Amino acid sequence: MLRRADRAAERLERALEGGPTPHDSDTRRALAAAGALTPGHGRNPARVQETHNIMMAAFMRTLNPSESRDDAGTDDGLEEIDLHRTEVSLPDGGQIVVSDLEKITPERLEEATQMAAEILARRAKDHHS
Repeated sequence: MLRRADRAAERLERALEGGPTPHDSDTRRALAAAGALTPGHGRNPARVQETHNIMMAAFMRTLNPSESRDDAGTDDGLEEIDLHRTEVSLPDGGQIVVSDLEKITPERLEEATQMAAEILARRAKDHHS
C-alpha cells in the first residue's frame, strides 16, 4: 500500500512540476483540486510549488496521523462556565429571555427590554401599513 502511495505521490509531483498529466484518476483528481487543470490557466511556478507543499503536507498527515491524548478536552475550563439567564415580561404581554456568560445587570436588562419592545413595535407598525 505504501509503494502504491509513493508512486502516486511521485506522479503527482511530476505533474505539479510541469511534467505530463498522468492518466490515473486519483492523480488527475488531485491535480484538479490543485487548480492545475483549469482551462486557460498558466502555471505559475511559485503557486505550483506552494500547492505542491500543501498537498504533500496533507498527504504526510494522512500517512502519519498525530496521536490523540486520552485526556483531551479535560481541564480546559469549558465545563465550569455559568450561563446567566433572566426572563422579562414585555409591555405588550410578550416575554423575552436574556442569557449571557457575564452577569446580567439591571441596566443591560432594561436596555435589552427596550430594544425588544422597539423591534416588536416596528414589526407591528409594518404589518398595519
